[in-house]
Amino acid sequence: MRTFEFHRPENAALAVSAAARARTAQQGADIRFVAGGTTLIDLMKLEVETPDRLLDINRLPLDKIEDLPNGGLKIGATVRNSDLAHHTKVQKDYAVLSQAILSGASAQLRNLATTAGNLLQRTRCMYFRDTAMPCNKREPGTGCPAITGSNRMLAILGTSESCIATNPSDMCVAMSALEATIHVQGPRGTREIAFGDFHLLPGDTPHRETVLEPGDLITHVILPPPRTGSRQVYLKLRDRSSYEFALASAAVVIEIADGKVTYARVALGGVGSKPWRSHEAEAVLTGRPADPATFRNAADAALRDAKAQSENGFKIELARRCLIHALQTAAKG
Repeated sequence: MRTFEFHRPENAALAVSAAARARTAQQGADIRFVAGGTTLIDLMKLEVETPDRLLDINRLPLDKIEDLPNGGLKIGATVRNSDLAHHTKVQKDYAVLSQAILSGASAQLRNLATTAGNLLQRTRCMYFRDTAMPCNKREPGTGCPAITGSNRMLAILGTSESCIATNPSDMCVAMSALEATIHVQGPRGTREIAFGDFHLLPGDTPHRETVLEPGDLITHVILPPPRTGSRQVYLKLRDRSSYEFALASAAVVIEIADGKVTYARVALGGVGSKPWRSHEAEAVLTGRPADPATFRNAADAALRDAKAQSENGFKIELARRCLIHALQTAAKG
């Protein structure tokens, strides 16, 4: 691991200004905010991440889960995953989020990992994590050996000729289906970002994974007021039952009245280059009977544009069945 500076800013404003000052003074130096460090520290040990300065935000007042006047929920950036998953309101009104978080990592990691850290989780692609190999995400312009190499775990949706890496987060899939909003404080002030706009497709710039700019600090996430009577399910399929990343997963939030789907939000994990919201599946579901035929049609629509690589073609059918089963489970209440 390379040497780096370590600082503990006293508040969010000082954290942002310290990051901005350091970047200006050191002519583009890499600055990272660190909380749980469950991904960042690992990548620093591998020298995939080599920041010049770490700003520890654990002492900032960003670790609260608060009810909002409109019935929504405010989740601080440094709220630990375990605290979020076991929060009474989350379990009651945002069950898909609790289920998603508890399906990820291990209890020990969930006790340390944070909300903002999970939003920024890097891919587990073996080529990205091995500095002896080329990788467009790590070093732009060097190539993507995964396309002709080991790609069983990698993406089939949202890929490009430059990158087929998969977003590994479970939490983000659920937040996508819940239509969360991410709040950021940066050198140019504060702003809110719709969840679907936060992560970027790889395109020709796979090294740029989110819309965050240098010095931007995620302060909290807002969940909209819960849908009364909604049925929520997160289903994760993987090689083993715990401590494993998804081969395919599905987060569904649906409402059913008189035998028809009146509201649907669908997101997929394990198959996309970003947390994959399927507006196509939602369009097929809305207004249609809540029956197996509709669910099959929705799954077909969700995977219609999937592009298989040499080793992951099975993911298309696996993701299809995952979504169908999640919808059937939700429909049964």
